[in-house]
Amino acid sequence: MFYAPASGGVRTYLEAKHRRLRLHPDVQHSVLIPGPAYQQADGIYQVPAPALPFGKGYRFPVRRAPWRNLLRTLGPDLIEVGDPYMTAWAALDAGRQLDVPVIGFYHSDLPLLACNRLGPWIGTNMEAYVARLYRSFDRVLAPSQVMADKLSRLGVRDVHVRPLGVDLQTFRPQRRDASLRRELGLAEDARLMIFAGRGSREKNLPVLLETARRLGSPYHLLLVGSNMPRHVPDNVTVLEGFRPADEVARLMASSDVLLHAGDQETFGLVALEAMASGIPVVAVRAGALAEIVTSQGGRLCAPNDAVAMASSVRELFEDDVRLLGARARQLVETQYSWDAVVAGLLAHYRAVLGTFELPMAANG
Repeated sequence: MFYAPASGGVRTYLEAKHRRLRLHPDVQHSVLIPGPAYQQADGIYQVPAPALPFGKGYRFPVRRAPWRNLLRTLGPDLIEVGDPYMTAWAALDAGRQLDVPVIGFYHSDLPLLACNRLGPWIGTNMEAYVARLYRSFDRVLAPSQVMADKLSRLGVRDVHVRPLGVDLQTFRPQRRDASLRRELGLAEDARLMIFAGRGSREKNLPVLLETARRLGSPYHLLLVGSNMPRHVPDNVTVLEGFRPADEVARLMASSDVLLHAGDQETFGLVALEAMASGIPVVAVRAGALAEIVTSQGGRLCAPNDAVAMASSVRELFEDDVRLLGARARQLVETQYSWDAVVAGLLAHYRAVLGTFELPMAANG
């Protein structure tokens, strides 16, 4: 259910994997997602599910049978589950009926989300739910060590870390547009910082605003995305609303550094997109960001501390920002290309299937 018109990292992962696996004539890859009615195009199947009120295109499946029945009709050799809700149990049912392995990919920290929105008591109940569900899979994948450790603490065994990837063709330094500063009414020597994403509470945008206020001129912060704050310091510009990937890539490559104050990231795709765009990242030493952002690609600072973040930004600009950005690009090219990610996934698929007949790599 994480697949929606304006959804983020999980949809990106599903589409990247789908494109690459469909290049192989001996592999049939299908994606099942919720939709308004039964539809199928290019291997993507929509299963009817009600829309979430104020859910921005998200739909929540409430019945197992339609999903289970479609899976049985497709007759897959392996099923990968992408969310922890009703569809996960339908996939487990279908896996038992078809006698095929089912992999669970733990994309979202459900107990933490529940705790943040509904209180600690529901978070505790969700921990028991997650433990029961993910112990049922034949193999469990997590996008970061932080997520794998959380599952291990809940008693889920044999969790494998499988980082996601970044589109190196969309996000690349060549997208840099020298006219962006003029568009924003900034001087050519402005030190342009950017954050792109949803303005949800866990992104800690007040820390970014306070960082910008403390830095002052010539530093300028560009916020891009939905639900952004309206009252901002003078050296902050807001581009409200969803932007297509090509436009985000242009804005990223045309900036000097990405700022990210979120301390609950399960992976941190936006940091990879910035690094692929050839700019370094200043992020907090918390969540999965600490696994992605190294000294080769940026700086880490204490969480929820605008003074520390401002200090890290100044330190970064005392270094060679362009050189750091080039190193960041080199890092994602070697470790986070989608081809490498899909090749790693295929290794997991072969392991649970007990076969070497699947292709060793996916190129595209």
